[in-house]
Amino acid sequence: MKFPFRVLPLLLLLFFAGKEAKPQGFIKKYLNSIVNDTSDISRPQFLMYPTLAYAPETSWEIGFSTLYVYYANRDTTNRLSEVNGFTFFTLENQYGLWFDHANYSPGDLWFYLGRIRLQSFPLLYYGIGNDTQADYLARVDANQILIKERVLRKIRGNLFFGLEMDWQRLSEVAFNSAPADPQFELPAGYQGSSNLGLGVGMVYDDRHNVLNVREGLFSELAVMRYNPFWQSDFNFTTVLSDTRYYHPVGENNVLATQFFGQFNSGRVPFNQLSLMGGESLMRGYYTGRYRGQNQLAGQVEMRFLPFPLGFTDRIGGAVFAGAGQVFSSWTDFDWKNTVWSAGAGLRFLIFPKKDIYTRFDLAFTEEGTGIYFFIGEAF
Repeated sequence: MKFPFRVLPLLLLLFFAGKEAKPQGFIKKYLNSIVNDTSDISRPQFLMYPTLAYAPETSWEIGFSTLYVYYANRDTTNRLSEVNGFTFFTLENQYGLWFDHANYSPGDLWFYLGRIRLQSFPLLYYGIGNDTQADYLARVDANQILIKERVLRKIRGNLFFGLEMDWQRLSEVAFNSAPADPQFELPAGYQGSSNLGLGVGMVYDDRHNVLNVREGLFSELAVMRYNPFWQSDFNFTTVLSDTRYYHPVGENNVLATQFFGQFNSGRVPFNQLSLMGGESLMRGYYTGRYRGQNQLAGQVEMRFLPFPLGFTDRIGGAVFAGAGQVFSSWTDFDWKNTVWSAGAGLRFLIFPKKDIYTRFDLAFTEEGTGIYFFIGEAF
């Protein structure tokens, strides 16, 4: 599991930015403008900071993260839009370029939601199913392209409907067995594949700030079809359901819940199965630690934004817990196979006018711990 040294650079920069900035110090002035935010609330804001991480399979990783937030037409009655990016390279000649975005047009008439991943980076393969062992079977070296986009049109109130597209390509794939050299069956798609999914989605969304929701509901139901007719190597269908509810507790606290399901039918390549784990849902597990035909998972999080400390109103925290499982069919679903994760984290209010926090989370599971540092809440 990657040890997140990437948390250190930004925390150190923010610490030193708290000191008085000298006129000739561009970096200090830039960071001081973040820490001591006096800008007009309607003004777009941009943040860039270096990252540093280490993992045995990658050696040292050096990168940059960026975040751009804005209101359409600088009108704060519109919802807050965001674009964030991350680029990195490692001493093992691996690299990646990531973009995530949630953008609203004036009047919230159109909603554009998506992510892009371009990377040459190793994956860890533990096998398929809920009874896989904690030691990974193989390190999978591959080049990956993932482009998932939604173009949604408001049809009534906070209800959006539109088209969804998902293109995933895995190439130059090599399964390198773990040191113990176990014998295992290679999964579907082990030689790589290219799959284009086209479908429709229905979204209810009354959130105003997607990076830190104080109150609201987000619910998505989408159906995606991958078909050789439009040049997909595999023939399968994916149904995705994602519902998130946010309820204020007192003046500053928020109770957030999420229930997620992904259901596949047909023959699915291993990289597009339902993947459990990651920095958002089931924190503490590696993304793909569990993978299967279907997945059900949920989490609950109590956020204190900020703590009532008296000497500052920019430090907060959260406690969270999640549970879920993957399964091949409904007849194989068994509550006894559910795995759990739980943890707590700190928050720092980085953009006071727009109510955006950075989060530092420590998650615990039956198999170990995970540490995460990101801008914006996990969900």
